[in-house]
Amino acid sequence: MNALTLGVIIGNRGFFPDVLARDGREEILRVLKAEGCQTVCLSPEETKFGAVETLADARRCADLFQRHRDSMDGILVSLPNFGDERAVANTLRWAGLEVPVLIQAFPDDPQKMLMGGRRDSFCGKISVCNNLWQYGIRYTLTRDHTVAPDASSFRKDLKAFAATCRIVKGLKNVRVGVIGARPAAFNTVRFSEKLMEHAGITVETLDLSEVFGRIQRLRDDEPVVKAKLDQIHAYVSTTGIPPAPLLKMAKFGVVVDRWMADNELSGSSVQCWTAMEEFFGVVPCTLMSMMSNNLIPSACETDMVGMIGMYVLQLASGDPSAIVDWNNNFGDDPDKAVIFHCSNLPRHFFEEAKMDFQEIIAGSVGKENTFGTIVGTLKSGPLTFCRISTDDLHGKMRAYVGEGEITADRVKSFGGYGVVRIPGLQKLLHYICKNGFEHHVAVNRSHYARAVAEALSNYKGWEVYEHTGAGC
Repeated sequence: MNALTLGVIIGNRGFFPDVLARDGREEILRVLKAEGCQTVCLSPEETKFGAVETLADARRCADLFQRHRDSMDGILVSLPNFGDERAVANTLRWAGLEVPVLIQAFPDDPQKMLMGGRRDSFCGKISVCNNLWQYGIRYTLTRDHTVAPDASSFRKDLKAFAATCRIVKGLKNVRVGVIGARPAAFNTVRFSEKLMEHAGITVETLDLSEVFGRIQRLRDDEPVVKAKLDQIHAYVSTTGIPPAPLLKMAKFGVVVDRWMADNELSGSSVQCWTAMEEFFGVVPCTLMSMMSNNLIPSACETDMVGMIGMYVLQLASGDPSAIVDWNNNFGDDPDKAVIFHCSNLPRHFFEEAKMDFQEIIAGSVGKENTFGTIVGTLKSGPLTFCRISTDDLHGKMRAYVGEGEITADRVKSFGGYGVVRIPGLQKLLHYICKNGFEHHVAVNRSHYARAVAEALSNYKGWEVYEHTGAGC
């Protein structure tokens, strides 16, 4: 877990055994520490057993959280017994942190149902949630209604919640950039800057003419150009690639790196098709692949919102994301498909990768103008897919997300490609087509669909379809 810091509220209720709050606090803090979480929690010196029960307790806890607001990623409400729902709700309201909140309730032992041993956390959790709902405070639930802190299922809940926290935090006031105009042939990547701004995502623009102009001012022998060229050679095999296009790529990388640093951008999308090839003589795929592999996601064809999908998956997993096409059926297997791009996929996705020319565009602009793609077969393993879109007709952000796997099946192709298996794929494809989603989709080598759906739907308020494959 990436140094997650959680505020912890231990619920207590006077006519339930206090010892449960005391022991519960010790247990939940021990588990959080073992999972690598930093915690902010009242001490037994500040309130009885470090729990929150009274109005004064709630005020103390809220003040504590506010003092640590800059470092806190989320809040865990733990109920070792029924808990005081008003104290929990008041703490969260007065703290005003606007971070994700996870509600966990301890399970009862059927052999300890008499007074002195029973928890009633099962019921108390419902009361706490009811109060948070009344207060307008958003919250996340564990998979099971009651769960012990040392249960494997709770550790999974915690892992998913940590990813949700990273996504919510990462999408606050994020800045991204689009390089060039939308390719005329790709209406599918239209998007609304205004809806993205309303969602807290600022888009900066840079025209390709400015990029080419800045490149012309760079000398071939400048140290920064040589350094970028060395990075390219170290990143991927360039056997058979002429020196001239490699130098162009290096200069393009220097200009983009500087622009993104100057504007504090977390990701980008690039025009590419086909202006880069016709008027500059390379494809930008290698530099985009390098950025994505270094956790600065970059999507092609100015698919700005598709890049946000890459960014969200990256925030969830901590690993690079890619943008691909839902591209081909795989024989007659209804749950398999070929995903493909030509390609700017990060090296993280490949078994082996090399630089090559772009076979699709080469026929119209010439092979010599299309060097720079990263080609290879995708490694098998877990897959989370996500598509984010601006619904301009209804004025909202929307998305779909789900999980599957990259299989060991092999096809002969060019670009970056692989076979995926997604339960209920035909249902998903119907949903995509019926609802007018784009042909691009962001993918990540992980399983974090639950966390993504929770972050985007519950905390961002976007319309989200989580594909589970059920009912197919």
